[in-house]
Amino acid sequence: MLSKFKYASSLLLVLVLAGCQEEAAKSKSAAPMAQKVPVGVVTIEPQTTELIAELPGRTTSSLVAEIRPQVGGIVEKRFFEEGQDVKTGDVLYELDDSTYVSSYKQAQADLESSNASLKSAQLKYDRYKELRKQNNVSQQDLDDAQVAFLEAKAKQKGSEAALESTKINLGYTKIRAPIDGRIGISQVTVGALVTGSQSTVMTTIRSLDPIFVDLAQTSLDQLKQRTLLKQDGVEKGTNKVSLILEDGTQYEYEGQLKAREVSVDENTGSVTLRAEFPNPDDLLLPGMFVRGLIHEATHTQALLVPQQGVFRDVKGNPIAYLVNDQNIIEKRILTVERAIGNQWLVLSGINAGDKVVVEGSMKIRSGSEVMASPMVFDKKTGEIVDSKQASAAQGN
Repeated sequence: MLSKFKYASSLLLVLVLAGCQEEAAKSKSAAPMAQKVPVGVVTIEPQTTELIAELPGRTTSSLVAEIRPQVGGIVEKRFFEEGQDVKTGDVLYELDDSTYVSSYKQAQADLESSNASLKSAQLKYDRYKELRKQNNVSQQDLDDAQVAFLEAKAKQKGSEAALESTKINLGYTKIRAPIDGRIGISQVTVGALVTGSQSTVMTTIRSLDPIFVDLAQTSLDQLKQRTLLKQDGVEKGTNKVSLILEDGTQYEYEGQLKAREVSVDENTGSVTLRAEFPNPDDLLLPGMFVRGLIHEATHTQALLVPQQGVFRDVKGNPIAYLVNDQNIIEKRILTVERAIGNQWLVLSGINAGDKVVVEGSMKIRSGSEVMASPMVFDKKTGEIVDSKQASAAQGN
């Protein structure tokens, strides 16, 4: 009996060992399958993309006239309401003109006297010319008469100029608007004494329609733009500009880029771009802070990578993980130009048709074998969704 029991125990032990070896073999054969990490990938395809630069800026008047007196005097009248629109030639102020009227009348009298002297000198000169032909006057007398006539003529021209000058100064006592625009607050009142060409401004007129918007773009961004325009598939933009106002709303009228400053501001490192906008409703006022959206270029072969698929290495370089044809992970260093919505515009490091990992990236490294599932990037929401769910949603 004892020998039979030993035989049964040995047989049972053999069977248990055989079962363990079989389970171990199964686990070894299944191990490679367990090592494949599931990841979600988005296939990158070229697409046409409008490249828009968003720049900060401020509005400024297209025309500005600072009103200063050209002659001195007491302000007698003011003819405008502060904040109203004025036209070129409208009288804004009137100065006391009594001294200028007096000077004008004196100049008129001087001119009349000069005209009389000129007439007398001319008659004498003409008479002496006839007498000289008959040898009744000497040549010296004729020469003296000619000189007197020329002196009287010069004096008469000087009197005309003096009269014109006093007339101009008299006209300056009525201070007129040099441009069309909206007039600001008056800095002087009736009864104030002003002087010619004083530094203090009496008031300011600003033209509001059209209105300028000065935008600031860094010199680095300008260099990037020039580099981008040299690439294949990149076409120069229309340079049309739209505005985002301070409250976040979009201005209803579209503007046009007119000029670029030819130098870089040493303090800010930026270049000023000037755009012109229609402003028929006077909604834009000088000095407002706005953001300008400039259509810089159209990229017909743009490669856009979802932001979920772009990371930074220890050196700060943008990188992405790609799944190759053997389902092996490859790490690529990217050249990123700018963010467009929830995607990055990539200039190098990615090719059309590449599969970029957008889910499961925390569990992989370069050389990892993965099991890739196709995903779709939703441009509106910026979310990554399963390709089957996206197809079903489009079908509905």
